[in-house]
Amino acid sequence: MDIRERAVGVDRVLFDSDSARQVVFFKRRITAKFCSSKLSVSSVRGSIKELLADANGEKKRNFVETIELQIGLKNYDPQRDKRFSGTVKLPNVPRPRMSICILADAADIDRAKQIELEYMSVDDLKKLNKNKKLVKKLAKKYDAFLASEALIRQIPRLLGPGLSKAGKFPTPISHSEDLSDKLTEVRSTIKFQLKKVLCLGVAVGHVQMTEDQVLGNVMLSINFLVSLLKKNWQNVKSLHVKTTMGKPGSGFDRHHIMHYKPRTLSPTRYSSQG
Repeated sequence: MDIRERAVGVDRVLFDSDSARQVVFFKRRITAKFCSSKLSVSSVRGSIKELLADANGEKKRNFVETIELQIGLKNYDPQRDKRFSGTVKLPNVPRPRMSICILADAADIDRAKQIELEYMSVDDLKKLNKNKKLVKKLAKKYDAFLASEALIRQIPRLLGPGLSKAGKFPTPISHSEDLSDKLTEVRSTIKFQLKKVLCLGVAVGHVQMTEDQVLGNVMLSINFLVSLLKKNWQNVKSLHVKTTMGKPGSGFDRHHIMHYKPRTLSPTRYSSQG
């Protein structure tokens, strides 16, 4: 059995690729089991195979399309129920060209220059003068931010709440951490956050990845999301995978296997195994 260890934020996750089951070791509880996957791995693989064949066939674009996982939820009231939020590190980088900027102290500016990573110094941040429009423009310019550990607590004072509102508050990095490795970690991490609508979408890969790479990312993403839901699989209405230029799909009854475009990830009807 191929068991690979993956990091999920501060938690530790074991991913069993044969049964697509995960065991999570949380900080506050010694052990806690994710619910077993309700998805047929072979069905998901078939959907991914078809998607990649279409994307890399006659309709191949002149850019690398991202593969997105779209989730529809049910039996959830965003106004009354607790809005969940969680991040998971995927085994394969879904967005290698993700643009990142580091808000850096002097030492990290030198490190950023060495790998040609865009950066902003404290003086650069002060020049924004907490101007909401300028901070919003900065948030739109990059997909994610890093910040030197020494500066992380100063970010709200220097920029206000703009980056947080955009869902792009910087990830801290210490001088002892390898900057290139940290960039890979950020590019490998996706976030699930319930807001006002019962649908979510996250990047889980790109069309130049192999079937196995996309499959590993998709299964880990789905099982992690299900672990965040109050009733686990009972809160899942629909699951789809699509490419950047692919058409969005409609919902489906999760107790039935469907085979139509866009590629629908089809749950099977076996009981969960503890």
